[in-house]
Amino acid sequence: MTVERSEIHVGPGGTTYAGPDAVNLVRAAHLAAALRLHARTGMIPTRGITITRMKALATGYTGKAYRKGDAETLRAAGDVGHWCEVMKAALPVTIEGDRQ
Repeated sequence: MTVERSEIHVGPGGTTYAGPDAVNLVRAAHLAAALRLHARTGMIPTRGITITRMKALATGYTGKAYRKGDAETLRAAGDVGHWCEVMKAALPVTIEGDRQ
């Protein structure tokens, strides 16, 4: 049985989000940004996703149900953003070399 370790690795060449938890962190951060974008401008990030689907993805992270409306969309974005902050605090960060 292999246990995959998730981490954020910062090096001179860039930042790597390695492992399933780190990848979910990036995914959730993009979801929160897309939800904020939709609430403020009405835009969706791509034609392959709807606001209903984005709210369903948010429910997967937060466990909360979200109804229609921009206020609910902003609430979903805030909840997912909070989830990201908690996950980022839980992941180990490795800093390598000089990063300018």
